[in-house]
Amino acid sequence: MSKPAARPPTHEIRLIGGRWKRTKLPVPDLPGLRPTLDRVRETLFNWLGQDLSGWRCLDAFAGTGALGLEAASRGAQHVMLLERDPRLVQQLRAVLQRLQGAEAVQVVCTDALAWMRRCEPQRFDLVFLDPPFAAGLFGPALREAVRLVPPGGWIYLESADAEPVDLEGLGLEVWREQTAGAVRFRLLRRLH
Repeated sequence: MSKPAARPPTHEIRLIGGRWKRTKLPVPDLPGLRPTLDRVRETLFNWLGQDLSGWRCLDAFAGTGALGLEAASRGAQHVMLLERDPRLVQQLRAVLQRLQGAEAVQVVCTDALAWMRRCEPQRFDLVFLDPPFAAGLFGPALREAVRLVPPGGWIYLESADAEPVDLEGLGLEVWREQTAGAVRFRLLRRLH
């Protein structure tokens, strides 16, 4: 008798607010997948406000979808989740099927940078950027994200604490910023 194929270990995180509060999201053990910590998401949505009614949001490196689904759970009008790993895309779609009222959320299997380059300007009120830390995507992702939000729009950036970013040159200001361990998270606002 042959042994069944080994599956990668999975753990879970939970959505922390809104109508889907306490919904479990599976987190497979995949290289580069690092979901945003609960306490970081709680801080971020305290900064943004708990009600995102009418907002258009992009979660550019969705992974588990925690950031984009938190926004949708809090009433965002439209949330786009971009993920290039087909296993994670399938998992995101399975999560959406079991959530009531998830019609506002769309999952696209794509390379986030290529998709953002093609996207029309100022389409979103808020862009979440949490790319894999070792991939060197922070600068390119931030440059693409700036044009996707209007002046006054928001970009959330999660990075390694030492990651250098030229915010002033991109027309961005830090509205709020904190660290959690080796992770720096910032809420940025587009100036012009």
